[in-house]
Amino acid sequence: MDRLARFEAVTGIIFAAFLAASIVVSGNTPNSDATGAGVILFYKANKNSQNSSAFWSVLAVVFFVFFGAVLWNRLRRRLAESPLPAAGLVGVALIAVGGAIFSSLTFALSDIPDKIDPSTAQALNVLNNDLFFPFAIGVAVFLIANGLAIARGGVLPRWLGWIGIVIGLTAPTPLGIIGFFGSGLWVLVASIIMLVRDLRSTPTPASAAMAAS
Repeated sequence: MDRLARFEAVTGIIFAAFLAASIVVSGNTPNSDATGAGVILFYKANKNSQNSSAFWSVLAVVFFVFFGAVLWNRLRRRLAESPLPAAGLVGVALIAVGGAIFSSLTFALSDIPDKIDPSTAQALNVLNNDLFFPFAIGVAVFLIANGLAIARGGVLPRWLGWIGIVIGLTAPTPLGIIGFFGSGLWVLVASIIMLVRDLRSTPTPASAAMAAS
């Protein structure tokens, strides 16, 4: 396995790092019931951190898409006749769209907060808090489809597949916060397992020379 192939599994780890950075930098943003004036004051005082959070989130989405494609490819080769890997890839697309929406709304609020009128700021803040169904549906489809595929065809440990299914079922429910953080952790664990297996399967120079002789 060449270095580029080993990088495939690292995409999930990079995604998790960027997502964690976005969450830490963001902090506690205004709730959906915050007043327009309160929203403006918050984003004026935290303009730089919120801008940074938006861009970290964008980078997280980019690497998540790459990880989703890597996982799809590995599952597709094992389950060529199953629609589950394709369904998982649809989930990747929905998550990417949902994540891009949240990043865009955060940037819209933090770009020029002193030039937004209170009613607009309040509306954008409500959307930034509550426009989560595309993302939640994507998490559910991604984890349930890939979880079933892993439980059926291997590629990753079957216990990870069953855990993914459970997390995915929580995503579109009032327990969605579990789906959000759980999905990020699931991707991180899956990526680490894939990377370790890839490294173990890579022949050393000595073994490669022996095989060639």
